[in-house]
Amino acid sequence: MHIAVAGNIGSGKSTLTRMLAKHYGWEPRFEAVEHNPYLEDYYRDIHRWSFNLEVYFLKERFRDLIAISQADHTIIQDRTIYEGVYVFMENNKAMGHLSDRDYETYMELFEQMMTMVQVPDLLIYLRASVPHLVGNIQKRGRDYEQSIQLEYLQNLNKRYDDFIYNRYKGPVMTVEKDNLDFLNSSKDFASIVDRIDRTLFGLFSPLTTPLK
Repeated sequence: MHIAVAGNIGSGKSTLTRMLAKHYGWEPRFEAVEHNPYLEDYYRDIHRWSFNLEVYFLKERFRDLIAISQADHTIIQDRTIYEGVYVFMENNKAMGHLSDRDYETYMELFEQMMTMVQVPDLLIYLRASVPHLVGNIQKRGRDYEQSIQLEYLQNLNKRYDDFIYNRYKGPVMTVEKDNLDFLNSSKDFASIVDRIDRTLFGLFSPLTTPLK
């Protein structure tokens, strides 16, 4: 089974992925952020490095999808290939950071990749306001993230909602993150686990129906 956690920068994806992996005994797969050779350059000069960064992420996420499809156990993934395309790539294109030529090349590559894989069995969407995201970004203190503009986070949030509610075809469970502290509150974490249990294992919760 393939479970994925989606959400904007600072929404708590990695934390929830680790916690759910430990709770259920699932294998976690994390996005290659710290070792991405383009990330610091990207935040210094988004226009110059957007295409390089997005192609690198696409390559890494597709490699993960192939490995997940071949696994004989449940894997929970931190961020999906679909977000990389429909949120981050689309946002960079809208902001003028990608040429039409680069965008078309990227989308053709993505569409070919998608003929070889399936959507996750469940996508957990962590939905958070910009102030909540900013607070989390400041707390974790990654140097390359401190220069992220509020407008950038706002644009990503809009595209996440559009992606989840209008474009994504698989089953989704939305978690409103602002009023939850699943890291420090066992009650909050249990509420998420209960929803996952009902969705994945409940008698009347078939995965063929999106739960948004």
